[in-house]
Amino acid sequence: QQLLCAGMGTTPATWLRPDLAARTRFFDEQVLTAISAGIGQIVILGAGYDDRALRFRSPGVHFYEIDHPVTQADKVRRVRTMRTNAEGLVLAPCDFRRDDIDAVLTACGHDAGSPSLFICEGLFVYLDYPTIAGLLEALHTRGAVRSTLAASLATHPKGMDPDRLTAVANARRQAGRSEPWLTILPADAHLGMLVEAGWNVQRTIDAAQLDT
Repeated sequence: QQLLCAGMGTTPATWLRPDLAARTRFFDEQVLTAISAGIGQIVILGAGYDDRALRFRSPGVHFYEIDHPVTQADKVRRVRTMRTNAEGLVLAPCDFRRDDIDAVLTACGHDAGSPSLFICEGLFVYLDYPTIAGLLEALHTRGAVRSTLAASLATHPKGMDPDRLTAVANARRQAGRSEPWLTILPADAHLGMLVEAGWNVQRTIDAAQLDT
């Protein structure tokens, strides 16, 4: 991760690091569980500078990382500079607000007939509701039998105004203007969106329950 992100000046706030570490371990476990179960396709949406394809590369396993074209171009350059073994890593550009994720995955070689683990870590909070709903539906349609989805959701207690809460949250964030949060919902609203898109919710875990 240090090599991949060399030269980047931003680091998470000290108070946030334990939570991020716990979240990282949670999604690491999802990847390792999938690989152990014979799942050969790991699709990471909004991948950013995720390094799991390098840390967990395994024979016969393909990692498809999907993110904004600008981010992907920079990551391609960084991976090449590292001169590391990137076998099995496919980087595909996609603007989730405009592009057809089904077409993007088809173009980069993802096999809709084989099971996949789809990861959406820290992604949905940056997308608007219709974009999230469309993405969830497209992934469900594309996912073969035994496919799973692991996602982090930004939630708030019932009875709060989501628009006001999101505005206050962005006002307190350093990147609130350049990369605003768009979707923070009650947990049942998020889960309802998943069910409506066709997903069977098998497990939920609150961030406070993660081992920090």
